Amino acid sequence: MSTLRQLFLTHNAQTTAFPLLLEFKKAKGIYLYNSEGKAFMDLISGIGVSNLGHGNQHVVNAIKEQAEKYMHLMVYGEYVQAPQVKFAEKLASLLPVNLQSVYFTNSGAEAVEGALKLAKRFTGRRRIIACHNSYHGSTQGALSVMGNEEYKQAYRPLLPGVQFINFNNVDDLALITHETACVIIETIQGEAGIRVPDLAYMQALRAKCNETGTLLILDEIQAAFGRTGTLFGFEHFDIVPDILLLAKALGGGMPVGAFIASEHIMAALKDSPILGHITTFGGHPVCCAAGLAALDVLLDERLYDQVAEKEALFRSLLVHPAIKEIRGKGLMLAIELENFDLNKKIIDRCIANGVITDWFLHCSNSMRIAPPLIITHNEIEKACGVILEAIGFYCA
Repeated sequence: MSTLRQLFLTHNAQTTAFPLLLEFKKAKGIYLYNSEGKAFMDLISGIGVSNLGHGNQHVVNAIKEQAEKYMHLMVYGEYVQAPQVKFAEKLASLLPVNLQSVYFTNSGAEAVEGALKLAKRFTGRRRIIACHNSYHGSTQGALSVMGNEEYKQAYRPLLPGVQFINFNNVDDLALITHETACVIIETIQGEAGIRVPDLAYMQALRAKCNETGTLLILDEIQAAFGRTGTLFGFEHFDIVPDILLLAKALGGGMPVGAFIASEHIMAALKDSPILGHITTFGGHPVCCAAGLAALDVLLDERLYDQVAEKEALFRSLLVHPAIKEIRGKGLMLAIELENFDLNKKIIDRCIANGVITDWFLHCSNSMRIAPPLIITHNEIEKACGVILEAIGFYCA
């Protein structure tokens, strides 16, 4: 074991007893390179982050340019900082008229926390509805709206007043009442193994929230920025949320999240009390500069226009009797296998053969396929070849 790996195990807090311990020296495009120079295809984009791949030069240049001007100056919301303003303006220009006020955070989980506070503060209500098998982060508030008891039990008590409904079940929408502050839901469920809701369900959800005065929070932390074939996932369903959550690909590889609402709703955080939500590093100028540069590349190159075609290629190539189902939208896919043990063996063999994939937190028998949007047709064919070889090795 290398010295660096030993130090990692000794001094870096561990999240499992069996980390992958892959050690990389550099990353470029869709590849990560270890100390021996071996290339590994990143088929999961660092879990939905690297939509443009790694080391995009436009993003790197923006980071360098901003770092030379200034980095942290003041807690969020006090100073007028050009990277924050320009990034928020660009996002607002791409969103509906009721999503024009952007609050930048450090991560997706922090965006969730801010959005839940905002919903309760604006409505004056305390009840929250979330979905079974949902994932919104690991902080206390975000964990409270996670729909998997296995990951929550050790940390109770959590937020009171949270009720869970079944995703994509119209009948359960009856639980949304005039006492509900908000419904927080992933536009497309991620850690549940990529579950795409029906159009009718999403429209009924929007209508029920309108009827009861409940704020609809759409978590697009994984689904936004072209990953599903449109810039934002909610565009597939012809609805608009009251609060939109973004992170992961938002920063172009740098840590930044956001919750976005109307100016009217967001104003609830300004008084009674003042500073209703604060963050020291949220909207860090270097992160915002990186995010704006990444968004410019995504729009200029229209990478989302190629997503449906690439999805179709994955689906046409990934054919094997052991594959029970392929779920998803765009380059946000799940390959369902018999069980976790088989899935883990196949994943490990793929990694050994230079293709990095993973499983899902709430759906361990499914394999994650979420490559950078820049992946080429030839690279898709190569990745599918490695996956099929691994499946065939264990399922001859």
